[in-house]
Amino acid sequence: MSRNLVVRIAFAVPAIAVTLVALWLGAWVLATLVAALAVLGTREIYDLARKRGVEPLETLGLAAAAAIPFGTFWVKDFAAWEPVLYGAAVWLLVVLVAAVRARGPERRPLEAVAVTVFGALYASALLAFVVAIRHGPHSDAHPRGSAALVALPLVVTWVGDTCSMAAGTLVGGPKLAPVLSPRKTWAGAVGGVVGAVLAALIYGPLVLSRVALGLTLWQLLVAGVVLAVAAQVGDVAESLFKREAGVKDSSSLFPGHGGVLDRLDSLYFVLPVSAGLFRLFGVA
Repeated sequence: MSRNLVVRIAFAVPAIAVTLVALWLGAWVLATLVAALAVLGTREIYDLARKRGVEPLETLGLAAAAAIPFGTFWVKDFAAWEPVLYGAAVWLLVVLVAAVRARGPERRPLEAVAVTVFGALYASALLAFVVAIRHGPHSDAHPRGSAALVALPLVVTWVGDTCSMAAGTLVGGPKLAPVLSPRKTWAGAVGGVVGAVLAALIYGPLVLSRVALGLTLWQLLVAGVVLAVAAQVGDVAESLFKREAGVKDSSSLFPGHGGVLDRLDSLYFVLPVSAGLFRLFGVA
């Protein structure tokens, strides 16, 4: 076993344990974990932008990234949409005023504002859907069910990624997106979909049915396919940002794993898609 693999496993095991505990506890514990990851991910987006000569309004962007998960919990728990919407509007106005004051025409203010807003939305708002799923309309009456439901997209994504890597390594073949991600193959993509579908089909009766959230066979099948495709699109999308910036990893924050964006790239697409599917299925 290579040293790099040992390092990856040594980091992944406690990270997964912490994630599962936070999902079980939910509320401010989960929002705090998501906010921390959101701030780190947003900073990585801003670092990538700087490599292309764009200077985001970092302080304002990081503040928004930290606030979004808590705002999501507030809305889901107290049904208080207006304060959050007004707060978002005020933040955007402050960003624009700051750009007027701190950025002249020669410092690319339009790009600075765009990256500032995008960084917070991409790395925080998309990730905050995990809070929205965990605290859906049935979370108070069935907290175990909500915790089990929000773990489904994570399990499907992790299993799908593992199967994709294994299939790509063992089979090889034509590249999926050679310009953006030279190591990904069509065989890996198919293996990821198969693994994700099997994970969903097993997780449903093994876990969800035991907490009175039994999805039908067709719902689990659809979830597995759709989430697998979303995960792979999210992975390639993040690769696009890194290729533009000319870097292999978004950062070296996590030993053997790269940065926050590298670890969560699939979930940025999977979580909002999951929320939509669960609402369509009538379980969230």
